[in-house]
Amino acid sequence: MSVMLPINKVVESVSVTHKFDKPVLKFLNTSDVENGKIININYLPIEELKGQAKKTIKKHDILFSEIRPKNRRFAYVDIDDTYDFVVSTKLMVLRNINPKVDNKYFYYFLTNDHMLSILQDRAENRIGSFPQITFDLLSEYSIRVPQLSEQQKIASVLSSLESKIELNNRINAELEAMAKTIYDYWFVQFDFPNPSTSSGRAGKPYKTIGGKMVWNKELKREIPEGWIAGTLSDLGDILGGSTPSREIEENFDVNGTPWITPKDLSENTGNKFIAKGEVSISEIGLKSASLKILPKGSVLMSSRAPVGYMAIAREPVTTNQGFKSFVPKTDYSTSFIFYTIKNAMPEIINNASGSTFKEISGSTLKTIKVCLPKKEVIQNYSTKVEAIFERQNILELENQKLTELRDWLLPMLMNGQVTVGEGKEEIAMAAEPKEKYGKK
Repeated sequence: MSVMLPINKVVESVSVTHKFDKPVLKFLNTSDVENGKIININYLPIEELKGQAKKTIKKHDILFSEIRPKNRRFAYVDIDDTYDFVVSTKLMVLRNINPKVDNKYFYYFLTNDHMLSILQDRAENRIGSFPQITFDLLSEYSIRVPQLSEQQKIASVLSSLESKIELNNRINAELEAMAKTIYDYWFVQFDFPNPSTSSGRAGKPYKTIGGKMVWNKELKREIPEGWIAGTLSDLGDILGGSTPSREIEENFDVNGTPWITPKDLSENTGNKFIAKGEVSISEIGLKSASLKILPKGSVLMSSRAPVGYMAIAREPVTTNQGFKSFVPKTDYSTSFIFYTIKNAMPEIINNASGSTFKEISGSTLKTIKVCLPKKEVIQNYSTKVEAIFERQNILELENQKLTELRDWLLPMLMNGQVTVGEGKEEIAMAAEPKEKYGKK
């Protein structure tokens, strides 16, 4: 048995002003929370705090941005000692006032895609300078409240999925740090394993053991003997993208070639690989826009502001004109190209130009100099690092499936269309759809 409760009977919006009795406080703005997490903490002297820094928080509060709900600027406070925290007035501080409602259950109700879409629509229809919601508007909606034990089971299932996603993200971050460290040791510090077969020297860090370094006039620095100066164009074919006419329906096909845009790349933040965008292009569209299909393993780089967003094509894709993509040449692996571009990024960004927006042209990109190692060194590096890349790819794919499962389950669990058994792994479809949450 469940009941429908208006949101203001479940939580209150708290606006307790901080005492400001410490010289330094931890400030949270809307940009410091995202997708349920506090992603950044600003340690600021109280004299540097902005006027909007006022509210106190407690453990288990929900921070929810009043601005553009679709941007997912919210967080569940899971910090024991919150006394030093002060948050922006642009963040609603929602605190549970109903002992019959599990706080995590309410959090999942409020932050699922369906509810966020509803709130975004309301925010956009509000008269004002930007899409905004208030607690009064939020209180117009109701939540389905089953027995507390059922709420806790639902929250446990969803928390387990999110914990696994977070674990995979942490593993991937550690793998990324490992792969980048290997690249830096080998190709920035030049301490790659010495290939010499001389007794006691094979496998030792090249530069550390006195490997011969020579001055290179083009690069204006010393590099290992036998290495040469080259440009980014030596690594792979640099290809731009294009946009078919959106007025011609035949240019697009959901079963066509994935077409990646800067928006797709920005929404792919935190992932190294990408396989699809919001739109796919038909054979007709490919021909009409003279688009080339980029093979699996191509390195995609946004060439328009913001310059430098990157991803690796998990499958064959194509892109719009906001990209310069690298199709690897035979001697260079995707992993080597990926970090070489990242290492050259300051120079790439410095060479971007334009009055309306900054952009790096293909012709300029081809002139940026890089150091090209001996082939055997690149091969040894690729052997080590490609395995790391593949593991990252597998974890990203697993997270996609877990996210899809969570997003599929969440609204049905909230509606009562799916029930949870005694074990949280026991999930079954209910015989009859229950009350749907939404407007009162």
